[in-house]
Amino acid sequence: MIYRNYLKRPMDFTLSLIAIILLCPVLLIVGVLVRVKLGSPIIFKQRRPGFNEKIFTMYKFRTMTDQKDEKGEYLPDSVRLTPFGKWLRSTSLDELPELFNILKGDMSIVGPRPQLVRDMVFMTPEQRKRHDIQPGLSGWAQINGRNSIDWEEKLNFDLEYLNRISFCFDLRIILITLKKVYKSENIEYEGMATAEDLGEYLLRTGSLDKKEYEAKQMEFYEINKNVKTKE
Repeated sequence: MIYRNYLKRPMDFTLSLIAIILLCPVLLIVGVLVRVKLGSPIIFKQRRPGFNEKIFTMYKFRTMTDQKDEKGEYLPDSVRLTPFGKWLRSTSLDELPELFNILKGDMSIVGPRPQLVRDMVFMTPEQRKRHDIQPGLSGWAQINGRNSIDWEEKLNFDLEYLNRISFCFDLRIILITLKKVYKSENIEYEGMATAEDLGEYLLRTGSLDKKEYEAKQMEFYEINKNVKTKE
């Protein structure tokens, strides 16, 4: 508890600041490449639930284009995700701007990955306990399969992490993460361009029916509307 309550945050701040300084040239180069190959904005911003389910804006380098159809709607992710975007994801370079989220205190270096707000509303009360700590740049679920494991396994790993937080455990996760990033392991999700939303997964596997799915979607829309109102 001493590490979790008093040492983890100072360590996150110090290490993220050092990483930003050391990786500044990489951030600049990737930023320029994103601007040239994918256009602007360079940074992709998205709302995610953080500590105690407080919604924050997470930063990433964009990996997809803004291509739209004749109706003005975005084309499927598989079309907008370019080879360059896939490379950014495979190397995890798209995640580097999250260092600024860590510096601000929105995230931690190690913790459950921040999922989408619409994923949160489909979680059970027990699964939502993953928000009892700050989300992380990497986590126990990520080094145990990332996008190659199903949602139940992923959320169980997140809950397991809550009960095992320690300096040694975090260090272990960081070292394994670096190894997996180097090898570009577990990036794709069964041939999909992007991971499947939790709601879509539950609907596809029959864990909830269409009516329950739509009710949860309405809950998400209400949360999203309230966040926009506050902003």
